[in-house]
Amino acid sequence: MSRVAVPEKDKAELATLLQEKMPLFSRLDTEQVALLQSYFSLRKVTVGEELWHEGEPGEYLAFVLSGSMQLKKDTEFGGKQVVVGVFSTGSVIGELSFSRSDVRVVTAAALEDCQLAILTRSRFDDLVKNHPAMGVLLLERVLQAACKRLEKSYERLASIF
Repeated sequence: MSRVAVPEKDKAELATLLQEKMPLFSRLDTEQVALLQSYFSLRKVTVGEELWHEGEPGEYLAFVLSGSMQLKKDTEFGGKQVVVGVFSTGSVIGELSFSRSDVRVVTAAALEDCQLAILTRSRFDDLVKNHPAMGVLLLERVLQAACKRLEKSYERLASIF
């Protein structure tokens, strides 16, 4: 599958947003950000809209450039969900199912209007093939964000007891 180019009008905006709004990319130089943005696409999600639903294929990562997303997990009580996290500007979501090439384990819905940078599996594979060092760097940054999130969840769990 080939990459779909970001429209010209969105390229500069996407590169600026990645560097300014995503701590993961704040220390990258302009050339590195320009390279990365060529593999991303922009997506807007309006308040209440679902980005994905639990059980759907996890075919992309989303980087929150503005707004906030709520992640909800289905419970055993039909139709009931529990909020497992709220993620705002600077967050990455979807890394669990993306990294395992598995289905979504939560539903992601916009709490407010959001602008997201989307990295699909096929674009990521292209990035790794064409620019392995940048692919490794991106994976390291996403892993660091996931580890930080896991650490916070441990702290929350410990505070209950």
